[in-house]
Amino acid sequence: MDATVLIVDDEKHTRDGLRLSLEDDFDVYVASDRAEALEVLKNERVDVMVTDLRLGADDGMQLIDAALAFPHPPVVIMMTAYGSVDTAVEAMRRGAWHFVTKPVNLEELDLLIRRALRSRNLEEENTSLQRQVDERFGLDRLLGSSAPMQQVFKTIQQVAPTRATVLIEGESGTGKELVAHALHNLSGRPKAKLVIVHCAALSPQLLESELFGHERGSFTGATERRIGRFETANGGTLFLDELGEIDQSTQVKLLRSLGERTIERVGGNAPIRIDVRVIAATNKDLASMVEAGKFREDLYFRLNVVNIHMPPLRVRPEDIPILANAFLRELSKENRRDTREISQDAMDAMLAYRWPGNVRELRTAIEHGVVMSSGTKLLLRHLPASLRGGPVLTLASSRTPAALPAPGTTTAPQAPATQPPPDLNLAAMEDTFIREALRRSGENRSAAAKMLGISRRTLHRKLHTMGLVESPDDADS
Repeated sequence: MDATVLIVDDEKHTRDGLRLSLEDDFDVYVASDRAEALEVLKNERVDVMVTDLRLGADDGMQLIDAALAFPHPPVVIMMTAYGSVDTAVEAMRRGAWHFVTKPVNLEELDLLIRRALRSRNLEEENTSLQRQVDERFGLDRLLGSSAPMQQVFKTIQQVAPTRATVLIEGESGTGKELVAHALHNLSGRPKAKLVIVHCAALSPQLLESELFGHERGSFTGATERRIGRFETANGGTLFLDELGEIDQSTQVKLLRSLGERTIERVGGNAPIRIDVRVIAATNKDLASMVEAGKFREDLYFRLNVVNIHMPPLRVRPEDIPILANAFLRELSKENRRDTREISQDAMDAMLAYRWPGNVRELRTAIEHGVVMSSGTKLLLRHLPASLRGGPVLTLASSRTPAALPAPGTTTAPQAPATQPPPDLNLAAMEDTFIREALRRSGENRSAAAKMLGISRRTLHRKLHTMGLVESPDDADS
């Protein structure tokens, strides 16, 4: 469908000339005054309106106001023989996209209209993308009926409409960024920007420039002025992800900016007022970092006005079926599969698993299952190997997991009573028994090692191999 252009001018030869020059490429309408123009705008979807400043007894400025009040307002290009800076500024202030003088250069006008259409298309795409982001990251994307998640929902709804700074803590993969989006979307500023900074991805110098911007020549490679994320987020929300990675010098500057609500670009000395709500997230224990002198105490308290802790998936197993089925619907559609349900043995395996990667790992596991399935049901064999072959643990837990060796013995554990995994993966079975021993012992590694008939140091090395502890040597941690 051709783009629609409306030409408004009280001189017939101008209207006709512009129509003839444009009608090969656009669907062109003409109007001689404000009334005719408004009639076209009521009945047609006009993409670009080119209007004269003088329309007989009518004022072109008033037409701009009326046109831009329509549900689908056109991009406005003002033309006049009475060109001046003041007129151009007023037209732009009213909402005009550009300003040209008469006699109109036809090639220039054609180029301006095409640029205006590209601008309109980008704006509509951005609006559509923002709507998709709102749908993807709204509060309804945070799923769960467990008590910990209900507390998270309650806090979000209580805090979102305020200007309070929020610190979101929790392990990787628990959904901290979803919380930030929900806080922003429920803030009462639907058109304000949410600007995200992944602090761990940038060196200290680059992070400072990214946050606060820099002036031209402020450091090697600074060939032009750069607007930082604080300025970009002005009037909206700045989300600082992986906050615990910020170095001490940037912490000082961030503290000052939060306290004074001003920033200074790198290499600049003029304070810039900002109106930004800050949300920060970390998977580290900031309180411990403060005690160790690795994070400023004053910045910690400045950021920790409201604290939201995202619970790991292992402490809210009742949410696993809710999340798994939601991911199943989403990912089946996304991957063009007809997988509609999860088999009981697949669900039992997911309930038995510890989920070190939390909700993110669950989503990945469901996507793996959807891709590997060929029918309408996701089966146990479709799940990743790390989830297969474990003891069946249900929420009702009427079944008994496979027996573990008696304390102090080295007898190999018997196979679980459930169906063994198709590939009899020995490493996966060992992982399963270690996780079960930890669960039964209440995460007491000494007791778990006794159950398994191995030393505590051997257990610690195995936990390191499984990715559950950081150091392979520190058996006392």
